Amino acid sequence: MTITDLLKESIRSLLANKTRSGLTILGIVIGIASVISMISIGQGAQLTITNTIQSLGSNLLTIVPGAVMQGGMSLGRGTYQSLKNEDLNVLKNIENIQYVAPVVSRRYQIVSSVGLNTNTSVLGVNENYYLVRNLNIESGSYFNDSQLQGLARVAVLGYNASQDLFGNEDPINKTIKINKINFKVIGVFAQKGGMGTEDDTVFIPLLTMQKFFTRDEYLSTIFVSVTDKNLMDDVKNEIILALAKKHNVDPNNPDFTVISQTDILSSLNQVTNTFTLFLAAIAGISLVVGGIGIMNMMLTTVTERTREIGIRKAIGATKRDIVLQFLSEAIILTVTGGIIGVILGWLISVVIGKLMNINTVVTFSTIVLSFGISTFIGIIFGYYPSKKAASLNPIDALRYE
Repeated sequence: MTITDLLKESIRSLLANKTRSGLTILGIVIGIASVISMISIGQGAQLTITNTIQSLGSNLLTIVPGAVMQGGMSLGRGTYQSLKNEDLNVLKNIENIQYVAPVVSRRYQIVSSVGLNTNTSVLGVNENYYLVRNLNIESGSYFNDSQLQGLARVAVLGYNASQDLFGNEDPINKTIKINKINFKVIGVFAQKGGMGTEDDTVFIPLLTMQKFFTRDEYLSTIFVSVTDKNLMDDVKNEIILALAKKHNVDPNNPDFTVISQTDILSSLNQVTNTFTLFLAAIAGISLVVGGIGIMNMMLTTVTERTREIGIRKAIGATKRDIVLQFLSEAIILTVTGGIIGVILGWLISVVIGKLMNINTVVTFSTIVLSFGISTFIGIIFGYYPSKKAASLNPIDALRYE
């Protein structure tokens, strides 16, 4: 029997039971579509993270309170405090550092003069923050030296924060209350997008934040911009040695962590990869269920076609012919389900991306993997029924009613 004859015979047999074949294919469609959509969400999240981090440049170092934990990197110890204003002078004396941008972060309920309110992050920053974070002013202005040093109660809003507090109105020169203290809005940042929360953030001068809110000199984070990305490791080591000396701690076990963009990207990619595999594994369960459905259908088909098998073997069909016949039917079912599932999975990922405003990515490798899995399922779950059909005794098969 040629391959063409085999395919024609397999398709004819499947079309003889359209409803059963359709329901069996549906199980594979659901499984493949689930895998495609789940992987696309995970890969989309990874792409968003990568683009956001790379947009900040590869020459950025982040210093946070807390030490490296055994077995991985700690992004600080929650409320642990070890960085202070006096550390900034130490950093400014290190060669090849372009900008130093300290940050104090808190979260407050904010009310605008037009009656709208939001609960969001408030960052105390200095003159370099918008430079190291690649932020652009859309309207108004950034803080000047007088405002930064004079404890001015002024604020610059992230794009989304401006929308939340003032809607479509121009917020410049209007007032907001941060924790019941009045601040004048002097600027709005352009929309940045990505996974960061800076669009949702309200910014005020660092010294103002420390004077009116935290009432101490501790810092949440220090961003450091290096003049040359090729000097990142050298500058990182110098920072560790200089701050460890200032804090009177062992450089090999400091009370702070210096993180490069590569470190952050690597750690977050590990998280997103695990997340993607977890989602795919959950979706993969439906594929196994679909495979069991195929096996159940094929076993039923073997029973119903026992006399046909007996006749074919009586006129010369070999065990190999019978195995190929039923195995090809199983593979056709799964490949058909795979094609429909890939299309449906892609459509689902597009819809999810639009509705949830997130990136979803369907890669060629994911499509190839899905087809491979569907074919593999057809072979695995179709082999036993095929083998059972081929092992039937032709005499017993012809007697079957």
